[in-house]
Amino acid sequence: MSLHADAREVLAGWAAPDAEQEGLRSSYLAHLDEHADAMRRECLPGHLTASAAVLSADGSHVVLTLHKMLRMWLQTGGHCEPEDTTLVASALREATEESGIHGVRVLPDPVRLDRHAVPCGGGTHHLDVQFAAVAPEDAVLVRDPDESTDLGWFPVRELPDPTDDSVRALVRAASRAVAAENTGPRRPSSSP
Repeated sequence: MSLHADAREVLAGWAAPDAEQEGLRSSYLAHLDEHADAMRRECLPGHLTASAAVLSADGSHVVLTLHKMLRMWLQTGGHCEPEDTTLVASALREATEESGIHGVRVLPDPVRLDRHAVPCGGGTHHLDVQFAAVAPEDAVLVRDPDESTDLGWFPVRELPDPTDDSVRALVRAASRAVAAENTGPRRPSSSP
């Protein structure tokens, strides 16, 4: 299955939590139907990306990276690459590259979607598919200077400034997903 087909399957099967998220889900599916290259950064009408809020094993802290260009604290994530076979694999690759943490586990279903303007390609949109992820208990952050200006663990209820509403919403959604996983029956995670 191609990355494009995986994204379509994931989004078609995802139960959006509210009307706003359902509107985004529908628009992402339409975008995939209209653009065979929707998973590639070269798709200038906009392209799908994958990100993850990486939470500590106990769910109390989140990894945020200080984006070099935007100068804001953001979740890990970014463009899908040709070697990515699934959205989860893309989110996992980005989380590992940007946090330096090995053994991150991405939960199998998206927790939210976010469409935002970005400067790449002269100005376009990221149609971000956002996941929750869990770091192993012994996780150690290793900042790659090519990836970010700074990197840190932050309490999920005390995010640093500057950040934005999208990051706050993602951290809340990821916290709920991780808490549900920690208290409910164990679901197998998707991994590449």
